[in-house]
Amino acid sequence: MSHDRILILDFGSQVTQLIARRVREAHVYCEVHANDVSAEFIREFNPKGIILSGSHMSAYEESNDQVSPAVFEAGVPVLGICYGMQTMAQQLGGRVEGSNKREFGYAEVRAHNHTKLLEGIEDFRTAEGHGMLKVWMSHGDKVTVLPPGFSVMCSTPSCPIAGMCDESRGYYAVQFHPEVTHTVKGREIIERFVLSICGAKPDWVMSNYIAEAVESIKAQVGDEEVILGLSGGVDSSVAAALIHRAIGKNLTCVFVDNGLLRKNEREQVRETFEKNMGLKLIVVDAVDRFMNALAGVTDPEQKRKIIGREFVEIFQEEASKLTAAKWLAQGTIYPDVIESAGAKTKKAKTIKSHHNVGGLPDTLHLKLLEPLRSLFKDEVRELGVELGLPAEMVYRHPFPGPGLGVRILGEVKREYADLLREADAIFIEELRAAGLYDKVSQAFVVFLPVKSVGVMGDGRTYDYVVSLRCVETSDFMTAHWSHLPYELLGRVSNRIINEVKGINRVVYDVSGKPPATIEWE
Repeated sequence: MSHDRILILDFGSQVTQLIARRVREAHVYCEVHANDVSAEFIREFNPKGIILSGSHMSAYEESNDQVSPAVFEAGVPVLGICYGMQTMAQQLGGRVEGSNKREFGYAEVRAHNHTKLLEGIEDFRTAEGHGMLKVWMSHGDKVTVLPPGFSVMCSTPSCPIAGMCDESRGYYAVQFHPEVTHTVKGREIIERFVLSICGAKPDWVMSNYIAEAVESIKAQVGDEEVILGLSGGVDSSVAAALIHRAIGKNLTCVFVDNGLLRKNEREQVRETFEKNMGLKLIVVDAVDRFMNALAGVTDPEQKRKIIGREFVEIFQEEASKLTAAKWLAQGTIYPDVIESAGAKTKKAKTIKSHHNVGGLPDTLHLKLLEPLRSLFKDEVRELGVELGLPAEMVYRHPFPGPGLGVRILGEVKREYADLLREADAIFIEELRAAGLYDKVSQAFVVFLPVKSVGVMGDGRTYDYVVSLRCVETSDFMTAHWSHLPYELLGRVSNRIINEVKGINRVVYDVSGKPPATIEWE
């Protein structure tokens, strides 16, 4: 690839991928790698700049990770964030100590001097004329002695060195997190570092990426055939459209109806891909197979693994019927790759496993094609629009790979899936009718395997309960529950109870992330 590149070294922060998203938003290509990459790797990567992530560790403990000295010998600008600032200080001759006052959450930082990184960037001014930034802090340690050649860049009352720099070498570091949306000017700070200080060219745009990706797929696949598992979700749909543009009739899409899809999903997929786009499509009715495999299973992780395993086995079976098929394509995207890599290196704690990443059995005699594995979700959506996919498909709310299997709490049964599918369709229909679907980030219904007493038509009912879930977020790392109008919630509840026989109670989830996750399982 001919693009300028930023290297992000990960020390295990749960928000490292947000750094990458902010860099990509500046239209600069970047990759996230473990902090302990070799000097040779750094030289071969040839970055225009390097960013060091946060971490749960303490930089002053000798047992904890440091970056290769090659980072500071590469001759490119370096930005340290939180722990990245601390390890920069520690490794370059400063000192880091535990603080008797930890900072977690909102803080106001005063900018000192005029540095290239912060000059002209501020949220407000104090009466004394000091430029101030509204930021997000998350640290228990602090830099107490600057490394030689560094000066203070910003401070708070409890953290006198909240930022430092050595502009002669292009080294900058901040104790706060510019990658999170809570830091109001965070995006500007990262853009300033990447574009102005590193001098990276902002040429990472999806309209240009299509030609590169098509050529890459052609070179990788040649005249061999590809089989792609099409779910109807954004990722697999965009992957299908991109691969089809590259190799045409040599792509065969397999759509598996596992009984855990949204209402009318099978018909919509046929309409879009088979009729309108002319893709070769095989539809496999595997409802019984999945339901039998999931019978009696209640653990969410086990359900995810079973669903992923069955998908792979079905693809294997279908591929064996296509004698020329040598490749299995998947809609894996970059956040999946980052999180799975973090789990493997134990740099970050695994929250949920991803059925698309890793775990492919040795018996799968197909090479893996993942044309979206370098893209974030917003980039995938941009790419889908550029490829001509319908907007209502590209901008649908996220749907989990295991489908309704992780929106049915506990054991998955066909009866539960049928009830949930109908209830979910009503909720989405009412959100669209109210003009709110595109204003919220994700909305769905969760099936609870409990029954409650109700009364309908002067008679007693004893039926199931569902919960509505609707959130607003910019990055899906944190989320707020949506304050939907009571009238809308009431209308959705009435319709579900009246139209879906077997449900007699509807509740609304008012949990944020954290402490909850967006999906229930």
